[in-house]
Amino acid sequence: MTQVVLIRPGATVYDEQNRVLGVLDVPLSDRGWAEVAELAEKLAEPFFGVELAALYCGPSENAVRTAEAVGRALGLRPRRVEELRNLDQGLWQGLQVDEIKRRHLKVFRQWIDDPCTVSPPHGEPVEGAMRRIKAALKPLVKRHRDEAIGLVACEPIAQFIACYLRCDPRVQLADHVPTGGFEKITIGPEWGRDGDPA
Repeated sequence: MTQVVLIRPGATVYDEQNRVLGVLDVPLSDRGWAEVAELAEKLAEPFFGVELAALYCGPSENAVRTAEAVGRALGLRPRRVEELRNLDQGLWQGLQVDEIKRRHLKVFRQWIDDPCTVSPPHGEPVEGAMRRIKAALKPLVKRHRDEAIGLVACEPIAQFIACYLRCDPRVQLADHVPTGGFEKITIGPEWGRDGDPA
């Protein structure tokens, strides 16, 4: 079975201020660099139990820097995949989450509960993001069948990737996902021979 280690980049100043990052290119903060160093160390430990065959990342600076640090620890050169870029969250980018909740509580709750039914103003629809995720992941899963790969992706696109890989029928967002973490996802038998969920 194929395993995907889905890695969240270290924190940026936007994460520390609880701001929506979207596609804005914000570098890792001091806290983010510390998280990345700890993350790379954890992933390099023998007890981690997974040897990655390849490491891929989105094009944002925080994802690339995280992937480079993890790659150095594992002896892998990360490859950028443009389709793994974060979701363009339009006019919400740069705003604090509390500010969005105050201004648009009903829309924000709907965004968390069922993001496919609403988009941030001037933002990318989730359906479009899911199409590009699928286009990027199908060949990667096919290429690395029965291997383990690492994917470094920002939030919320990382949650969309997890939903797709797990074949979750409904996309739902967590209110807060910690930075500098990872999760292991096993691609089960429901994935067809062509690398697509059955």
